[in-house]
Amino acid sequence: MSRGSSLFFHADFRRLWAGDTASQFGTAVGYTAVPLLAAVTLAATPFQMGLLTAAQTVAFLLLGLPAGVWVDRLRRRRVMLTADFIRFALLLSVPLAWWAGVLTLAQLIVVVLLVGVATVFFDVAYQSYLPSLVGREHLLEGNAKLQAVQSVAQVAGPSGAGVLVQLISAANTVLGTALGYLTSALCLLRIRAVEPEPDRTGHTRLAPQIAEGLRFVFSDKPLRSSVACTATANLFGGAFVAVQVLFFTRTVGLSPALVGVMLAIGGAGGVLGAVFSGALTRRIGHARTIWLVPLLSWPAHLLLPWTGADWRLVLAAVGEVVYGFGVIVYNVAQVSYRQAICPDRLLGRMNASVRFLVWGTLPLGGLLGGTLGETLGLRGAVWVAAAGEAAAALWVVCSPLRKMRDLPVTEKAGATTA
Repeated sequence: MSRGSSLFFHADFRRLWAGDTASQFGTAVGYTAVPLLAAVTLAATPFQMGLLTAAQTVAFLLLGLPAGVWVDRLRRRRVMLTADFIRFALLLSVPLAWWAGVLTLAQLIVVVLLVGVATVFFDVAYQSYLPSLVGREHLLEGNAKLQAVQSVAQVAGPSGAGVLVQLISAANTVLGTALGYLTSALCLLRIRAVEPEPDRTGHTRLAPQIAEGLRFVFSDKPLRSSVACTATANLFGGAFVAVQVLFFTRTVGLSPALVGVMLAIGGAGGVLGAVFSGALTRRIGHARTIWLVPLLSWPAHLLLPWTGADWRLVLAAVGEVVYGFGVIVYNVAQVSYRQAICPDRLLGRMNASVRFLVWGTLPLGGLLGGTLGETLGLRGAVWVAAAGEAAAALWVVCSPLRKMRDLPVTEKAGATTA
């Protein structure tokens, strides 16, 4: 593929893209089916739903930093393949236990916890693998295409999962998530590009290598402010996710199929965000995209607490679409920036450090959401979560990014790798 060509003509990227499509659709199905399985079939309480939500992401808090070091020492595609096969086997155990009549909430939490461990390694390796596969000049296009898949999956996955839960049960629907990870692994196996040998020079001990990744993240002011913004948004986003299914089913009174539709609507905004993220970033500037888009779009989630089982569902739909649009545009901009400025030898540790900081707040948010649901009620918990998500934008609004139009990506990358 020539330097200026579209990634549509990059055969190995298409294989990665196909695998990501299967994985994202499976994940979107699982994000709806697993909470419905816990809430409707296993009669989980709000606090138990908080535990389930926390279990999905607590591995980023516990293993995120050392995972980056290990990923930098290994071939990243091999790490991704291993993680996919492990996730397939773990999730397959859920319908098997259901068919045998022995499925419990404890097993579901353990499975979700272990899938989260595998996901830590997959995600760190995945974001570190893309620059070597497509080149840094194609990062914005590559991330936009991958985010588009994720957004489409968020539209089709939850609505399809809601219907499948009603037709074949939630436990059987989880099988779709397992098959998505298996398909992802099979696509990764077909990538022909030879991955460069990992650079194992420098410190061999774990602590100094972890510290090197953290120093890189905190030494860059635009990156530091976007990390703080994302971490705060994820804290309150985790609280929202913990109670959203209970809120829609018990407070609003929606059926599983309609819950799936409501969860899918936000993905529609994400699709628009992925489609227009590149053009919007070029139009208003990379730095402005990172602070202006969250400021204008994230407060739309404050419409959700007004939701009722009547015309007020429109408020929730508008809030989800606008919020989903803003999240994806922001993500494409800030992920592309950090991939572009980081040298190859530090990509795993940089991505792991960022994931530790921004995803490590998700399990805390899950516990926060469960606690708020028990103490303030489900609608009160949604109010707090939505307000926190909107306030997270202040980190980037009040940062040096506000005085910039574009980020000096090329210069920083060159200075870092010298």
